Amino acid sequence: MRFLPHTDTDRTAMLETMGLSHIDALFADIPDEFHLERGQLDIAEALSEAGIVRKFTKASEKNRNATNTRYFLGGGTYNHFVPAVVDYVISRGEFLTAYTPYQPEISQGTLQALFEFQTMIARLTGMDVSNASMYEAATATAEAALMARRVTRKSRVLMAGSVNPRYRAVTANYLSRLDGTYEEVDMGCFGTDLDRVIAAIDAQTACVIVQYPDFYGSVYDLAPLRAACDAAKCLMVIAFSDISAFALIEPPGAMGADIAVGSGQSLGIPMGYGGPHLGLFTCKQKYVRQMPGRVCGMTHDVNGKRGFVLTLSTREQHIRREKATSNICSNQGLMCTAAATYMTLMGDAGLATVADHSAAALQSLVSLLPAHVTAASGAHYNETVLSFSDDAARQRFLAAAQRNDIFAGIPLERIEQAADRRHLLVATTEMVEKADISNYLTALEAAR
Repeated sequence: MRFLPHTDTDRTAMLETMGLSHIDALFADIPDEFHLERGQLDIAEALSEAGIVRKFTKASEKNRNATNTRYFLGGGTYNHFVPAVVDYVISRGEFLTAYTPYQPEISQGTLQALFEFQTMIARLTGMDVSNASMYEAATATAEAALMARRVTRKSRVLMAGSVNPRYRAVTANYLSRLDGTYEEVDMGCFGTDLDRVIAAIDAQTACVIVQYPDFYGSVYDLAPLRAACDAAKCLMVIAFSDISAFALIEPPGAMGADIAVGSGQSLGIPMGYGGPHLGLFTCKQKYVRQMPGRVCGMTHDVNGKRGFVLTLSTREQHIRREKATSNICSNQGLMCTAAATYMTLMGDAGLATVADHSAAALQSLVSLLPAHVTAASGAHYNETVLSFSDDAARQRFLAAAQRNDIFAGIPLERIEQAADRRHLLVATTEMVEKADISNYLTALEAAR
């Protein structure tokens, strides 16, 4: 409500109904010494509605955000462009207020949107089947670990140290209340030594969870890990933060993933201060009955007309009780619709263009770095780590960037506490233009 609608006449009528002569009588139970006399509080005079709008609009212009700065932040949430039609579609009442589609006869629109979403996510990740959906990437990663335990009937979970620290923390928290073991494997500087993970696999390992591209943006061959998982009869789980990568590089399915999980935020969903976002969960067909969440399917009625139904609800406590595969009790259906709308609009070519521009922007930035700043070695998609000589040099740059309205990157220790205090995690998307990169490099030179 944008204003108080009660007039003096309204207030007088309410007091008369209560048998009171003055509003102060409503507070008679509060001792007098706690009452404030009128004028004791230094409160400005009331403004008109138009005046309030002007005041707060002016104040909001002081906020710096991705729309009025140069933006190089990533770490799991990315500044991709969201076409206006996405917001239009999900703002329609049919989708905005839709609940779990238990009754297909009245939920065909929602079910079809979810079915199309599943189909496109399965294609983009190269996996057999997708659910519809999870809360966000961290809980999806934890659910993948639980699913791998059910499938293999083993209890040991290995987590690569290059997986997003937030995904690792949530998974560790999930598994800490259960029997079995959870271990994180240090992969060396910026997480590129896959041999350490392979060496840690044993006969009790249920799954190995790696991120691709990893938290530091690195892209590397997972074939040796796939072979090691086959030898130990454990599952390979691939996590990801920016699914737009798979319009450019090999998707998890092509890398041999048994389960692939991650974030769908890059698919037409704004950053939104960290949420609501979208958790993606895909797997091979043979594991579908152990997959958490729900799966929508297409069928035909007795008259041969196409229809959509909720095919699998394996997580439902009220259906399966103690046999439920998950405690996830809802999904991000509205975010699924946003993602489906975005992917439909962009198509294969549009998604490839987004990925090409995102990767090219990072390559351009890295290729022009001054000598006193180095980027992590190896192949990267749209994210990497920049290293300075020391924290003082980094702080000088961050101060210069702030003065020039540049969100220059995430100090690595803010997300990964053990990180050296001279690193910046930097990401680019199709929203980063040549002028933005030029401004970034100018700030780097000014902070030598």
